[in-house]
Amino acid sequence: MRGMKDVKKSAPILLAGIAIVAAFSTPSAAPPGGNWPQFRGPSRNGVSAETGLLQSWPAAGPAKLWSVPGLGTGFSSVSIANGRILTMGDRRDGQYVIALDEETGKQLWATRVGGRHDDADFPGSRGTPTQDGALAYSVTTDGELVAIETATGTVRWRRHLERDFGGMMMSGWRWAESPLVDGDRVLVTPGSPRAIIVALNKLTGADIWRATTPRLGSAGSDGAGYSSIVISNGAGVKQYVQMTGRGLVSVRASDGQFLWGYNRVANDVANISMPVESGNFVFGSTSYGTGSVMLELSPAANGGVTAREKYFLDGGTFQNHHGGFVLVGEYLYGGHGQSNGFPKCIEFATGKMMWDQQRGPGQGSAAIVAADGRLYFRYQDGTMALIDPSPTGFKEISRFTIPGPRTYSWAHPVIAAGRLYLREQNNLNVYNIKR
Repeated sequence: MRGMKDVKKSAPILLAGIAIVAAFSTPSAAPPGGNWPQFRGPSRNGVSAETGLLQSWPAAGPAKLWSVPGLGTGFSSVSIANGRILTMGDRRDGQYVIALDEETGKQLWATRVGGRHDDADFPGSRGTPTQDGALAYSVTTDGELVAIETATGTVRWRRHLERDFGGMMMSGWRWAESPLVDGDRVLVTPGSPRAIIVALNKLTGADIWRATTPRLGSAGSDGAGYSSIVISNGAGVKQYVQMTGRGLVSVRASDGQFLWGYNRVANDVANISMPVESGNFVFGSTSYGTGSVMLELSPAANGGVTAREKYFLDGGTFQNHHGGFVLVGEYLYGGHGQSNGFPKCIEFATGKMMWDQQRGPGQGSAAIVAADGRLYFRYQDGTMALIDPSPTGFKEISRFTIPGPRTYSWAHPVIAAGRLYLREQNNLNVYNIKR
C-alpha cells in the first residue's frame, strides 16, 4: 500500500465547493428561483434539466453577475433552494455553514459547526450542504452530521460518525460526504463494518437502521471513501449505492439489508467519485491506476439483488480521480487520469471508447456537469470549458479562466436558474448563462 507521504502531491479529496460572506457588483440579470438542492444537482447525477442556456461564450466568458469574497477555505460546492445558497468553508475560528441570498449573494446567516481543518495540503471543508425544506444537512471535515434550520441557521441536532457509529475513513483526508435526504430520512456513510451506511430520522437524528456488510475483498482499505450515496431502483429493488474504501456497496432502502458489493474497483488511497446509475446498471470509477466498472443488476431470492460485472476498463483506459462523470443519452462523459481531466466519451452499454482526447482544455483534474446540450468542464487550474457532448468526436466550444485561480480549484460547478456558480476557494463567482 502506498503511504500518505507518497501520494499527497497528486492526491485527492473529493469534492466540490462554495461559500460565504458578501460583496457584489452588478444586479441580477437572471431571476432567482434555482433548484440545485444538493451536491451534483436534483438527481445527484451532475445533469441539469435547464434549457435556454448559452451554447457558446464570448472570449472573456459569460457576463458576471456578482462575486462574493471571504468564503473561507475549502472545496465545498453550493446547494440552492427556496432563494438560499448554502455552502461550507473554514474561517479563522472554525468551520461554518453559510447561507447567502440567491439574488444578491448577501449573507443571511453563518453557523459554526466545527473546528478548522488545517491540513497542510488540503485544508478546509469538503462536503456540500443538502437542503430539504426547513432543514439542511452537512457533514463536517471532522465527521459530524449537523441538521440546521435553513431560515435561521439554528442547529437542530447532531450525530458524530466516528463516536456514535464507530465510523472511520479509508485514509487520512477526513470526511468528504454530502448527505442524501430520501423521504423521512437522511443517509450518511460512517464506514464501519457494523454501520457502513446509516439511515436517520431527518427531524430528530434518531436511528432508523444501520447497515452491516461482510468483507468485500482485499482491494482498497476499510472505511468510508470520499464519495456520496446515490439511489438505484435496479432489478426492481430500491437501494442505496455508495463507493466505499472497499469498493461499491449496495443496501436495501427499506431496512438496510446488504444486497451486493464489488471490490475490484477499489484502490487503497482514495475512492472518490460518485457512481452513476441508470435502470439496471451502475457505473463506478476510481483513480490511482485502478479503472472503472459497469455492473448489471438482476433480482435474487428473498428480495435480493445480484450484481454482475458487464465490463471493466483498466486504469489506462478510463480512471476518474474526483471530478465525476455524467450520463447524457447513451454516452458517459468525464475526465480521465490521476490529477488529470482528459475528456473521454464512452458508450455506456458496452464500454466502447467513442473518443479519447489526449489533452484537456485545462490542467489537472476536471469537475463536470451537463446542461442543455453542453458539457461544463471545470479544471484544477481555473479553466472553465464548454464542450459539445457529441459521440462522433471531441469538440471544444468555448473557454475562459475563473478570476484568481488558486491551487486545487476543485469545487464542482452548479447550474441553476440560468446561472453558472463557480467557487474559487475564498470566492463565489456567479455568471449569467441564459440566452
